[in-house]
Amino acid sequence: MTNYSITLSQRVRRVKLSPIAAASARAAELLAQGRDVLVLTSGEPDFDTPEPVKQAAISALARGETKYTPTAGTAVLRHAISAKYQRENALAYSSAQVIVCSGAKQVIFNAMAATLDAGDEVIVPAPYWSSFPDIVLVNDGTPVIVACDEADAFKLSATALARAITPRTRWLILNSPGNPSGAVYSRAELDALAQVLRRHPRVLVLWDEIYEQIWFTAQAPAHLLHVAPDLRDRTLLVNGASKTYAMTGWRIGWGAGPQELINAMTVIQSQDSSGANSIGQAATAAALASTDQSFVRQARVSYARRAAYLSTALSVIAGISLLAPQGAFFAYVNCAGLIGRVRPDGRVLGSDTDVVSWLLDSEGVAVVDGPAYGLSPYFRISIATSDAVLADAAQRIARAVATLRPAGSDAALEPAELEMLP
Repeated sequence: MTNYSITLSQRVRRVKLSPIAAASARAAELLAQGRDVLVLTSGEPDFDTPEPVKQAAISALARGETKYTPTAGTAVLRHAISAKYQRENALAYSSAQVIVCSGAKQVIFNAMAATLDAGDEVIVPAPYWSSFPDIVLVNDGTPVIVACDEADAFKLSATALARAITPRTRWLILNSPGNPSGAVYSRAELDALAQVLRRHPRVLVLWDEIYEQIWFTAQAPAHLLHVAPDLRDRTLLVNGASKTYAMTGWRIGWGAGPQELINAMTVIQSQDSSGANSIGQAATAAALASTDQSFVRQARVSYARRAAYLSTALSVIAGISLLAPQGAFFAYVNCAGLIGRVRPDGRVLGSDTDVVSWLLDSEGVAVVDGPAYGLSPYFRISIATSDAVLADAAQRIARAVATLRPAGSDAALEPAELEMLP
């Protein structure tokens, strides 16, 4: 038998498997082994897709809408997206300025593929959604990571942006409400960033608004193009159906922006995937066009309640803390107080990765560590699950932390001591 050796490209060697996917896969392995695991790794709504949306998909099937779709999206969905921006955001985008992709991730990928050359830089504030840097890398760009401390509510400051921009900067990525921190930029903060961007007209802006409808502030978050409408000609809006309408598996995302950029992204898409699936587009068009958006409002209320509960429940556990999220459905938990503590088996927790491993090993709580998002020592926990699961998770985390001994104590707990723990 002949042995073959496959030589991998430098491109694939630059990137890694999504840390979120890896954490979810590890949890799935343990579940398959019969372990009791609470999987809080993914940003996936626990709600089902609204029934009218599913019925719209069934109707599309009955009409025979099962053929190839136009590369940039069906005329019906692109019109619905255009109408959504006019109706909800007071932003005028023609259908020709919209591209529909197989999820928002592909929108971002197409944008980077269409604009980046080797050595071009993309500013990525940290903590960031874990795919941002790797999407830049796989498209020959250089991610410039700018750490945004908890003291700054995990948000990029104008001063930090000004320092990060170089003659090679091609994009700034902004995400509000943000994953993993739940951060929401205020009008004043966006205005300060816009003032810096005006001095650098070559820098494009990717405004990731995938969590646009999931916010816990007194009023809807500020939109970049309301604060700085003059940036419109170099801004790409990225959104999708997954989070708002609990349609993660339907794989429909979209981008809206300058026609030249949308045209270039369409060229890329024509070669990497062609048009997104027909039934998902029909269902999304129905979701956007519906006059009944009660599902969106009710889901927001549920996420807000869960975020408030988890913030309170975790804040009383010694060694961890968190800045209450203002949107999205994650909590970014500071575990600095656990670093250096000693597990019952005598092993020292030397990092947030060790903390996450301990939560999984000891109590079956699967979360994602800070390195996945570019800022430690933290871990991300998803609140896109039931109230009962979150309550169970908080109790399990408290038990896991209670078993830890202070730094400098290397003796393992005796079985009798373990039995006395809550």
